[in-house]
Amino acid sequence: MRLFLLVASVALFAACAAQGAAAKTLRMAYDSDPTSLDPHEQLSGATLQTSHLLFDPLIRFRQDLSIEPRLAKSFETIDERTTRFRLREGVKFQSGRTLSAEDVVWTFNRLKQSPDFKALFEPFSEARAVDGLTVDLVTKGPYPLVLNLATYIFPMDRAFYSGVDERGRPKAAIVKHGASFASTHASGTGPFIVTEREQGMRLKLKRFAEYWDKDSPGNVDEIVFTPIKEPATRVAALLAGDVDFIAPVPPTDLARLKQASCCTLITMPSTRVLTFELNQERVPAFKDPRVRLAMVYAVNSEGIAGKIMRGLATAAGQLSPPGYAGHDPALVPRYDLAKAKALMKEAGYESGFSVTMMAPNNRYIEDARVAEAVAAMLAKINIRVDLQTMPKAQYWQRFDERAAGIMMIGWQSDTQDSANFYEFLVMTPDKDKGYGQYNAGNYSNPEIDRLTLQTQSMTDRGARAEVLRKIERLLYDDAALLPLHWQHLSWAARNNVKIGAIVNVIDMPYLGDLVIE
Repeated sequence: MRLFLLVASVALFAACAAQGAAAKTLRMAYDSDPTSLDPHEQLSGATLQTSHLLFDPLIRFRQDLSIEPRLAKSFETIDERTTRFRLREGVKFQSGRTLSAEDVVWTFNRLKQSPDFKALFEPFSEARAVDGLTVDLVTKGPYPLVLNLATYIFPMDRAFYSGVDERGRPKAAIVKHGASFASTHASGTGPFIVTEREQGMRLKLKRFAEYWDKDSPGNVDEIVFTPIKEPATRVAALLAGDVDFIAPVPPTDLARLKQASCCTLITMPSTRVLTFELNQERVPAFKDPRVRLAMVYAVNSEGIAGKIMRGLATAAGQLSPPGYAGHDPALVPRYDLAKAKALMKEAGYESGFSVTMMAPNNRYIEDARVAEAVAAMLAKINIRVDLQTMPKAQYWQRFDERAAGIMMIGWQSDTQDSANFYEFLVMTPDKDKGYGQYNAGNYSNPEIDRLTLQTQSMTDRGARAEVLRKIERLLYDDAALLPLHWQHLSWAARNNVKIGAIVNVIDMPYLGDLVIE
């Protein structure tokens, strides 16, 4: 069903269209369609990418990962628990309302209620409006990542989301994998407004004429997103000129696009780790660390990175990528099939067992092929895998249900910190606080929990890094999950689409600043 979302006025669009000859239309093809417009429904890269289009954060990361003011024009530390943000004057929501500190407080309180985001904001006690344009973020104790977390705060229009919809449901409700007002309607301060949405078919955006950032170099007036699941079809559309910008580029077409005179190809390493989680509640054998370790030894992650990913990945033996405080260079991939078989025999599983596996087929680069390769490798130690792959929109609901014994997950720490991996992927699941929200393996280690929480109040960088590396060593020795690789990023565009200035290692292209010549 075609959904027409927030349109401020016909006059607004007329003004936006009248910006002049420099205004351009961007035709972009992704591997899948965003499932929701609600910035708090799911902690995922797709959600955050959409949030940067329709909303704006208080602050954001530049390409070099330094901090750039956005809706907050400045920020300062008041004391060890309080950071003050001063908002820009006259910023308009797409409804026509003016942004105030109360909108930021309302958004913060909604984030604290989100099943996916509440763990991130557990160290915070409150957001407090000092005056109409000043907000204090207050933590429960000293906390080293206040600015990192502020990049997640995309102020929402509290008046727009107040009350109930036509069916009597609260407009502010956060509904995962279900219909809600916020999943299909948006009023933010971002550079674009949704004008048309056909789920799984097309998403159209129009430039917000009253967008606050008049210094932005961006000249894109309209964006048409088209999901193209098949990588080869996506590349063919770019080469034929049917679309202007694609992401991601499949490994099989890297050489072809490098040689194409029509297009620009950009690749870079990222911090997203691809891993499999082993559900200890569904599969009793996974409670035995020898079985988990056997699986780690059975999977040739370097072979996958080389043959399937063709250089678009770096094989991983841990969660923290190079450059992160928790990264330990000694924790390398450890493929050894003979050792894997010996561990299975020692654990009493020489004859193996059967298990189900689920993976998406349009979320991560070559995700289905990677899953197939892992299943084949596990078969060599007599673990018989029943693999099911599915589109991302269906996969996340099954993931939340913990529907298989082995489930794929890719995780990027958008706080650019190691602790984020542990808080979401390996801490004991806690619905009240949100920890372990994406721990589909139901892994639980009290020492991991204790150390992760300890890092939240550590402001000595050196001491904190030691604890983070200790966590990585414990996870490595315990084979808590099955890390495969850190996925590299890849984009390609027609030469007149200047993507070099707007892509970044956190995979959130700032399309509001994109220039098309």
